Amino acid sequence: RSPPGSLLAAETMRAAGLLLAWALLRPVGTQQCHLAGGVLRFTDTHAEIRVPALHRVPSSLDPLYGLVRRCLDLIQQNPLPTELLRAALNDPSSVRTAQVVQYELGYVVCAAVALLFTVAVPVAGMCFCYCRSRRRCGGRLRAHRRSLGCRRHCLVTCLSLTSLVILISVVCAFVTSQRVKGQMEPGLRAVPATLRTLRQHIANVPQGVQMVVDQFEVPRQQIISDLGGLSRSVGLSIHTQLKAMTYAALAELQDRAGDLQTSLHHLQILDTTVRELVAARAELEPALRERRRRAVALLDDPRCTSCASALGRAQSLELGADYGKVPSVEKVLKALAGLPRSDFAEMIRQGNGTFNSIPELAVERMAQLIQDLRDEMARVTEKVQSIADGFPLPEYTRPASEALGKAEERSRPYLREVERFERYRWIAGTVLCSIILLILACNVTGMALGTYGLSKREDPGDYECRGEAGAKFLLLGVGLAFLFSWLLILLVFATFLVGGNIQTLVCRNWINQEIYKFIDTPGNLPPSMNLTRQLNLRRDSNLSATYRECKSGAGLWEVLQLDKSYDLDEHLKTPKYTADFQKRLGDFMARLGDVRLLRNEGRQDLETFARSGVDEVDYGRFQEEMKNPVVQTSLPALARSLEGLQKMQRNSTVAGRLATEARALWQMQNSTVQWQEALVAKLAESVRFLSRLAPHLQERVKNTLATTASVEAQLPVQAQQILRQEIGCFTRKELRYFAQYLNWVGQTLREDVASCQPLATALDNGRVILCDRIADPWNAFWFSLGCCTFFLIPNIIFAIRLSKHFRPIRNRLM
Repeated sequence: RSPPGSLLAAETMRAAGLLLAWALLRPVGTQQCHLAGGVLRFTDTHAEIRVPALHRVPSSLDPLYGLVRRCLDLIQQNPLPTELLRAALNDPSSVRTAQVVQYELGYVVCAAVALLFTVAVPVAGMCFCYCRSRRRCGGRLRAHRRSLGCRRHCLVTCLSLTSLVILISVVCAFVTSQRVKGQMEPGLRAVPATLRTLRQHIANVPQGVQMVVDQFEVPRQQIISDLGGLSRSVGLSIHTQLKAMTYAALAELQDRAGDLQTSLHHLQILDTTVRELVAARAELEPALRERRRRAVALLDDPRCTSCASALGRAQSLELGADYGKVPSVEKVLKALAGLPRSDFAEMIRQGNGTFNSIPELAVERMAQLIQDLRDEMARVTEKVQSIADGFPLPEYTRPASEALGKAEERSRPYLREVERFERYRWIAGTVLCSIILLILACNVTGMALGTYGLSKREDPGDYECRGEAGAKFLLLGVGLAFLFSWLLILLVFATFLVGGNIQTLVCRNWINQEIYKFIDTPGNLPPSMNLTRQLNLRRDSNLSATYRECKSGAGLWEVLQLDKSYDLDEHLKTPKYTADFQKRLGDFMARLGDVRLLRNEGRQDLETFARSGVDEVDYGRFQEEMKNPVVQTSLPALARSLEGLQKMQRNSTVAGRLATEARALWQMQNSTVQWQEALVAKLAESVRFLSRLAPHLQERVKNTLATTASVEAQLPVQAQQILRQEIGCFTRKELRYFAQYLNWVGQTLREDVASCQPLATALDNGRVILCDRIADPWNAFWFSLGCCTFFLIPNIIFAIRLSKHFRPIRNRLM
């Protein structure tokens, strides 16, 4: 090897040693799992039979609704009449009118007011007509006074404000009436539709449960797919994590084998070269002595001109380095004779090949495990099927389905009647609101014509047709008010009585759940209306508790009379399905790191190399001897001196002899000395390599043998650790798939497929439809119409009094 190659090998060896130390000190168990489980996607199988939740929609009429509810709370301050309702439901004949009147006292007072209004206003209208026929009211002013203008302006203002209030009220009445009509039809349709959806929800539970169970195919396929790549993934992980350590050990072993080969080569060169140099010195010595004798004799000849300068150099012409004095390496070569006995290249190739075959070996060793796990997945599928097979709902949900079916059939006739009466209410409300608008039109027209007529009348006593027409329009509006006010108050009271009782008796107690408490109290409902028995609820449950459980997302099996025979949480415990799967993975053992890096003969070769004495040779002696030249005097310099002297000679004989001696020196230099110098250079290269290797040889060989033995011992151990780690990662990943599926099953059964939440949602929807969407605008309708009706009284008064100001004054007072 050349010196640069030797230095590169040493640096490579040190880098490999550092890499090996890092690989040995790094704990394998700290590697993170690279098998990260994904999120499984399941198909929503039950969405078509859900009961959508309805909510109160904010409206610009909410302040009006709130005002009406506060008025009803003042009218009806009594709580839910528990005793009265119990008697009415269980024994209607025992109910006394006095009890009803006492509870409905606020409505009775309102009924009295409505009756008084119904009688008083038409009677007042007839009296007005009688007086008007006698020309005693609604006629003309008898005298002109200065205060008439102020009084007229005051009456116009009051009638305008009254008309404005009536207009706002009638607009609210129109809007709320239309809103009731718009909400009544879909609200009535929602009742049988919701009951039918609930029946379908209960009836489709078995199919839904089976569809949920069938979704186990999603995690099963994912797990089967993961199993297909498990063994190769494990093998590649072992190979990846251990290759730095193994390759470093093989590289160091290769360096030691190279050191052995190269050292043996340089030792042989050393021995051969020294022998050749010793022999060459022996041959050169007599020839050099003869050349010195002849040169000295020639230069010392008196005939030789100016030869004294080269005489001293010729006299010192003698041999230099004596390699017979350097240490012999024959003992070392004898110790290394026959090495290497093993083929290190083949040994390293086989070790490298064995290590690189770990992924294929893992596939082979884990094949049976993979097949067992696939068979286990088939058994897990059968276990998961037990969730559907053991689901006990069909025989328990039959009473609830029958009760919902009966309720749906019985509700249809009542709903049709409600729809019919709502149509009548809407027609009556629209007609009467139109009449109120007609009254307002008469007021506006009368005030406009009357005011215009007064502005054109020059004499208050003159007749002016526009003013008279204005007065007649006002009196027409008064007549319409007298004529239809009783119908208005009857419609107001009829809708008030229905809507007010719905709000105070039903909605208010529905919101605070007093109705549920009444239903739950034993004895309040007759046996034929026992909802707990009809819906087959648990014996220890009631409607309030059931509603709360369903609202919080309980399953049907949790509220029905299953007598604790089915515990879904017990069926959805992950270990129930994964115990055998996990055990097979936990019990798996396989040796995957048995790699032989250095056989016994190779180890013996390295040990022999270390004991051979290469490091005991005194290479310094060689280096000291190589500092001496082959010949003490430079033959080329002496030859050039002789050639220079030849040209200075007058004696041709001396000049010829100088030329002859110069040629002889050049011949000796080119033939013998240069060859010996080449041998010295060759010797220097070998000495340089061996002197660098020798001080570290024992330590390097020792470290290499220790490292190789350690790696061979550690490979199976760390491969087993990595195997356990990778199997642990794989197990946790697959268990997450099981857990995802079972959590999804529990959530889907509770919240969707077998959830009783639709029952609570249906009850909430019923309250939203009845109270928020129908009762609120219904009550706002009668409230607005009632405002119109009651403000007709001041409207009549102001219109009658104002009509006199639009007619000519009989007696003009100046």
